[in-house]
Amino acid sequence: MGVSHKKATSFSKGTSKAWRHLESVVLTALEGYHLTLDSSKLEKLVPQLNKVALDVRSYAYEGAAMGLTGLDCMLPWKKRLRAYMAGPGAPHIYMVHIGAGEALALLRRKPEPFIAALEDRVICWLVMDGYGFHKGFFLPGRYIDGQEVPTYLSSYARRIFDQGLGRSVWFLAGSNVERIAATIATFPASRQADMWVGIGVACTYVGGVDRATVESLRQAAGLYQAQVAMGAAFVAKGRQLAGNPVPHTDLVCEVFWELTAEQAASKTTVAFQNLPTDGPEPAFEILQQRLLAEFAERTEPVYQQKEAK
Repeated sequence: MGVSHKKATSFSKGTSKAWRHLESVVLTALEGYHLTLDSSKLEKLVPQLNKVALDVRSYAYEGAAMGLTGLDCMLPWKKRLRAYMAGPGAPHIYMVHIGAGEALALLRRKPEPFIAALEDRVICWLVMDGYGFHKGFFLPGRYIDGQEVPTYLSSYARRIFDQGLGRSVWFLAGSNVERIAATIATFPASRQADMWVGIGVACTYVGGVDRATVESLRQAAGLYQAQVAMGAAFVAKGRQLAGNPVPHTDLVCEVFWELTAEQAASKTTVAFQNLPTDGPEPAFEILQQRLLAEFAERTEPVYQQKEAK
């Protein structure tokens, strides 16, 4: 089991500030992954993870989750990931689930049986997001250019797969809004909304771009502004949980929501309340629909005013 340094950074196509930032994010996740190979014992692993700068520490935790998941797949009686999720990985729980999905993609394991065994019936679907990201990032010829969809995924899993795939587009395009929009436009309309969710998540969490770029992203998203905004609010909550706020999250929330990151995070907090986890519809879908409705409620009066003029 392994990911080479060369393969992980081969996506870099430039030396701009945006490219260098994206590369640093990938390398930080890779560092966390390699730390688990040095020692998977949490008492040794966690102090090393906590040496990583706070603003990018969650990426190291993501990489560690990838490594621990891989080890559990080979030696399933150890349950390293479960202890990690319940303990030191809990503040970074969003990224931990994503890292687990990346490991499953690397090992060519079907993700839905893994998701079904997880305790958290809401954010368990972030495993599928990580799975989709890994497929798009490492195999863009098949999953971005060829637009392949794994046939073994359920209909809902395919949607979250596309959200992760959207995140990979942000990286592969080097945060270039024009390239991102052009890439997503080549996909069937039925897949584009979920891919734009992934763009919102990537832009808000990763950062590395200026206000003009974020504003152009809002314009480029067009009918999918709500999806990008939803991703932004979800990320704001994730960074709040991890205790690693960054100015860029505030910037994206301001442009899309006209709110601070803390205020946007509160929208997600409310959306999480009283989610049904035993109904026919996945709780994660209900969560996302609530955030979309919240965004529509905030923006509808603005659109009405513009139409009135």
